[in-house]
Amino acid sequence: MPEDVALREIKSNPITESELEKLKDLAGSFEALFSKRAQLYKSQGLKDKKLTEVDFKTYILKHYTFLKRPVLVYNGNIFIGNTSKTVDAAKVYIHLNE
Repeated sequence: MPEDVALREIKSNPITESELEKLKDLAGSFEALFSKRAQLYKSQGLKDKKLTEVDFKTYILKHYTFLKRPVLVYNGNIFIGNTSKTVDAAKVYIHLNE
């Protein structure tokens, strides 16, 4: 693993508000970081509500499953989620910037 990449297990080492703010600055919004696939999203009826940016932030800080994963920050660029498009983009970016 490159020196400037660190694996972080957020279940036992939760993300801080400051860290989340930095990710939001890179991602453009808290919604971009929010997982609508989380079981709690459905079980708490959140899919039927109109959530705001404050709501997205609050839920992510409340429970780690609301953070879309994985999140990769590399050389000031952020890659969120595990879709093949995102993974391929991250691989290309990392390869070009090694």
